[in-house]
Amino acid sequence: MHLAALAVTAAETDHHGNVMLETLPFGIVALVIFGVLAAVTASYRNVSNRHAHKVEAHVEHETGHGH
Repeated sequence: MHLAALAVTAAETDHHGNVMLETLPFGIVALVIFGVLAAVTASYRNVSNRHAHKVEAHVEHETGHGH
């Protein structure tokens, strides 16, 4: 029997039910992973403004004078 005939026979006899329900856990896992990555990304918002005093001190040191 050829490989194509074996694949067709296997596809015809291998019915497990609703494919969407079988693949639903993959979507849930992907959604959770992207949610965690979004939370990590959002936690870095406004980081540059938290350390503005360090930037100003460095600029003053480089230029040799203050504001």
